[in-house]
Amino acid sequence: MSEAIALITIDAEDTMSKAIGHLELELTRIRAGKASPGLVDGIHVDYYGSPTLISQVANITVLDARTISIQPWEKNMLAPIERSIMQANIGITPQSDGVQIRLFMPPLTEERRKEFVKRASGEGEQSKVAIRNIRRDSIEQVKKLQKDGLSEDVAKDAEKTIQDLTDKFIALVEKHLAAKEKEMMTI
Repeated sequence: MSEAIALITIDAEDTMSKAIGHLELELTRIRAGKASPGLVDGIHVDYYGSPTLISQVANITVLDARTISIQPWEKNMLAPIERSIMQANIGITPQSDGVQIRLFMPPLTEERRKEFVKRASGEGEQSKVAIRNIRRDSIEQVKKLQKDGLSEDVAKDAEKTIQDLTDKFIALVEKHLAAKEKEMMTI
């Protein structure tokens, strides 16, 4: 029976770690005024009829703190990449010179910074909800085991372990959000 509880807690911890990994990925997509190739991660371009990541059809480099260069391997991909960036609505207008596309990061205003902080907070809240849902599901599994003959003390200990895991991961979400907010609010 304790093997089942160990599996439940390991599964809960693993799934909560994935929620944190997703949060980290989403936070890298929120720009903080600095150019980063991560800004165009996840943007797909129509490559001969199939959606393909920009990074798989072009070379993405950071020229300086405020400029990203996207140089397609095929010249005919310039227009589709430009279109995909516009449709992704990342808040930057691509500028093409016929050979490469440049993304110039505008300096962030105080209002825009606050908007990004709000967006980051929303991502953090989604991660917290996911972690709490994982906790709920894990505790339900423990309660099912309790109905099947698991002692009440062991069940309470398992629930406490799951709650401790939840608290640890919620604190980790808060830490990530605080770091991102500090990064975005520094000029």
